[in-house]
Order: sequence, then structure tokens, then C-alpha cells
Amino acid sequence: MQQIYTHSYFKKRELYNLSKLNSLINHPKYEEISRKLNIINFYDKYGISATREAYGVGRSTIYLWKKKIKENGGDIRVLASLSRAPKNRKRESKRDKRIEEYIIRYREIYGRVGKVTIKKELDEYCRVNSIKLISETTIGRIIKDLKVRGLIMDDKVKVRFDGRTGKIRVLNRVRKKKERRKGYMPQLAGDLVQIDSMVIFEEGIKRYIVSAIDVSSRFGFSMMYDRLTSSNVRDFMKRLEEVSPFRIKRVQTDNGSEFRGEFERYVKERGIIHYYNYPRHPQSNGCVERFPRT
Repeated sequence: MQQIYTHSYFKKRELYNLSKLNSLINHPKYEEISRKLNIINFYDKYGISATREAYGVGRSTIYLWKKKIKENGGDIRVLASLSRAPKNRKRESKRDKRIEEYIIRYREIYGRVGKVTIKKELDEYCRVNSIKLISETTIGRIIKDLKVRGLIMDDKVKVRFDGRTGKIRVLNRVRKKKERRKGYMPQLAGDLVQIDSMVIFEEGIKRYIVSAIDVSSRFGFSMMYDRLTSSNVRDFMKRLEEVSPFRIKRVQTDNGSEFRGEFERYVKERGIIHYYNYPRHPQSNGCVERFPRT
């Protein structure tokens, strides 16, 4: 942990307003301010020769820091360096405009491809047109800048084409937080029932089997449906409750659409906690994954 020794200087000079120290910890340039304070205190204790040898800082620099603090009523935040960005005119990019035009066209044709995919094709384009090659990092920076300027579609933005009006509408979708099982371990029957579905083909006929198994008692139940919809899975849940010799308190499913909508509303009405698996992790639902094969 870094320490700032400021007490001796406060006591001798009485330049700082100690109440302003509270704002120092969360200051974005805290490291720089604390370093300069340590140099000032080191100078007061050991003199300029030792300070120049230890930190490479001269007397004039230290006097300038002290002057700033004094002129600002003891506010030590003035030790933070100011931004060096030009005030009137920002630095203009020197990259060839044809590179931006190529990336825009490429994304219009091939969709939301990334910098790695674009790099290979862009290098060939640059060689043919005698343009200086750029790195993948620069390509990524250009893509980000084009998104901000609205010249290419943002990867995270979902859109929908309206066939009646011919307009593209941006969807403001709010991602819903799903409840996970995490480290919960069931103790009694009904504490946790795992539910899953599978599809079978037999003589050209397609059917769906929905299965459930209680983790503690290993009580199992299955039903077959011609379609895999949330209404059918809701029907399965109702029948499961009818035949279960215990009250179901929690269910665990994967992230399939059949476990949304009507099914989700039903378990909520029944006061049943609904856990979702982590994506691409069927091991979380291991009991019911094995149950249909058994």
C-alpha cells in the first residue's frame, strides 16, 4: 500500500486545508498528486541535493508546486497536471480516407464482421492501391469511430424492417437478468426439479418429449407433444404438479424459448422459483439430461 507522508509539511507551513484531503483518494490523478507531495516532504527533510539524486527534480520545480498550492488556498489537487490536448484545434487523423470507405462498403456487404476478418481483405486492397497497411488495432479503432459517427451499424443495436412502411426501426431491448442456481443444493423432495426437452424422429414423424426429474428423490415424469411451445410446456408443468407426491418449490431449465412466455408466467403465479442454466453448460442440468436416455 502506498503511503503519503504529509504531516510534517502541514505542521511547518500550514498551507493546506486538511478538509480537502478527503477528495484526494478518489481523484483520477491520485498517484501523480501523492508522488509530488512525497517529493515536497522529502525536500523539506533532506534538502535539494538528496531530492535531485532520488527523484531527479530541481528546486525551481518544487518551489513552483508550493506556489500553486499557496495561491489556491492550500488545495493540493492543483498538483495534478493539466490536459495537453490542443484547445482550439484537435489533431486530425492522417489515415487515408479510402480505408474508411472500404470498411463501410465491406460491412454493408458482409454484415457485422470484425477487425480480424476485415484485416486480410483490407491488406490486399491497400497493396493494389498503394496505401500504407494498418494494424488490426487501428482497424478496430476506425470501426468504433464509424459507429460513433453513425456511418456503420452498431453490433449491439437490434433493428427490424417494417414491411408495411418500408422503414427500419431500432429496437430498444432491455436485457432481463436471469436467476441462476449458483451453489444451491436441494435437501428435500421438491426443492429442485430439473426440466428439459428433446426431439425424436420416427418414420418421418417429428415429436417432442418434455421431461422432469426431482434431484433429491429422483421422481421422474415425461410427456410427448407435437409442438414445442411455451403453452405446451405450461401444460406439462400443470400435469407434473398433479402427479407429483410433493410440492414443487424450484425448477431449473435451459435458456430455450419454450421456457419463456406462458411457462414463465405460470411458475411465477404459482410462487415457484425459476433457475436458468448458464449458456452452453448442459452439465448444470445433468440429472434431466441423463433421464430420457435412462
